[in-house]
Amino acid sequence: MQVVCVCGMGMGTSLIMKMTVDKALRDLGVEADIEHWDAGTVGGKSVDLIVTSEDFAERFADQKNVVYLKNVLNAQEAKEKLRAYLEENKG
Repeated sequence: MQVVCVCGMGMGTSLIMKMTVDKALRDLGVEADIEHWDAGTVGGKSVDLIVTSEDFAERFADQKNVVYLKNVLNAQEAKEKLRAYLEENKG
């Protein structure tokens, strides 16, 4: 599974999110290729899952494969939301 963590510039917040998501997915036993990009880059790419902060909800409103985090440092929140997403999108 290809996961992309997205923030405005693709540097600070998305890198922190990448580490948080990596831990959460490892805890869930899910193997993934996780990258971090800026919001402009992700638009033209095909990925399995986008993880971003709630600040980008409007930007990605038309996409179904997005998990929004309130606190990008909270591995437990990421784990819960990723588990729910994965269970909802089995197949």
